[in-house]
Amino acid sequence: MVWEKEKIVGSCLIGGATFAVGASFLHLFLKGELPLGLGLGPGLVSPWKCFRRRKPVRVYMDGCFDMMHYGHCNALRQARALGDQLVVGVVSDEEIIANKGPPVTPLHERMIMVKAVKWVDEVIPDAPYAITEEFMKRLFDEYRIDYIIHGDDPCVLPDGTDAYALAKKAGRYKQIKRTEGVSSTDIVGRMLLCVRSNSQSHSSLQRQFSHGHNSPRFEDGASSAGTRVSHFLPTSRRIVQFSNGKGPGPDARIIYIDGAFDLFHAGHVEILRRARELGDFLLVGIHNDQTVSGKRGAQHPIMNLHERSLSVLACRYVDEVIIGAPWEVSKDTITTFNIWKVVHGTVAESDDFQKEEDNPYAVPKSMGIFEVLESPLDISTSTIIKRIVANHEAYQKRNLKKEASEKKYYEQKSFVTGD
Repeated sequence: MVWEKEKIVGSCLIGGATFAVGASFLHLFLKGELPLGLGLGPGLVSPWKCFRRRKPVRVYMDGCFDMMHYGHCNALRQARALGDQLVVGVVSDEEIIANKGPPVTPLHERMIMVKAVKWVDEVIPDAPYAITEEFMKRLFDEYRIDYIIHGDDPCVLPDGTDAYALAKKAGRYKQIKRTEGVSSTDIVGRMLLCVRSNSQSHSSLQRQFSHGHNSPRFEDGASSAGTRVSHFLPTSRRIVQFSNGKGPGPDARIIYIDGAFDLFHAGHVEILRRARELGDFLLVGIHNDQTVSGKRGAQHPIMNLHERSLSVLACRYVDEVIIGAPWEVSKDTITTFNIWKVVHGTVAESDDFQKEEDNPYAVPKSMGIFEVLESPLDISTSTIIKRIVANHEAYQKRNLKKEASEKKYYEQKSFVTGD
């Protein structure tokens, strides 16, 4: 009994001493004043600094994101890799008009597109085109931004100055590599060359909308319709970078939706969001170029299969894609991918999904797993093309304005560097 009491007293004394040492250790740890002999050697940072480093690094990237394409998405992916949280500023319509010319897609559509990119954590609407002192202070103080990111291509104001000069001067600027092979100017050129009217020759439109490396070219010996040559070189690495890398769970309700998804736009995003809400895993079938051309005409698609696949893969509502999906949804496809439901939006380029005969969804319909979803937005690929064609003179001036600004920028740069 005495031994038991002594053991209890001893345990209490040891426990109290341990607690006291631990509390002192914690106090010094938090103050960053641990003696070197207790684990911090020369050149090592204090524990307090280690704690501070755990604060998420917030990076900011802005842009017009007009006619958003996989190049924009890849820029956002690279920006996100430079921090823990990506905040994106979407430039207002007014600012774009003042600095570049009229945007093809209005702000609310561009906001939908940017918010849907899987690497974006937060979006700021109506961002200024240039980083001003006032806005930069707001980014640092209100949004707790650590670094401002932009691509290695120049972003030039109408007077020829660098839109990111202040961020660079503040030492809070980081640069990413531009995605070669695509630009909004290039896409506008592709569309106009595809839908050119008899009143305007091929060469006339090419002169108006093709600038330098962005120009859409045609294969030698191509027909009068013209065959586009994309500058995009797909690699397995790029596809992996855009992929989620995980499949559906064993009991997942897999939703399937297919289409061309050409000129990936806000209408596509919203129907994909609706489709994803119906189940646990969204599988998207993307038709190949030959299928799209056969159904919509030789001038389509504007974007090739791999370009379209990357745009869809970048969407946060999409879990997986079938690159080059068959036109008809077969029993084989449904069984192979364990599809629970096949869906289609009401807004579409064709009404094949409503036909009694030669309906590509005949099999899922017969199985009772086909559903037509009300499309949230009345926007199609044709809508975007019509906007461009209707305002081609304004977009011509926009491209010329951009060229003039860039020329001023390089002239000033040459003057400063003496090149």
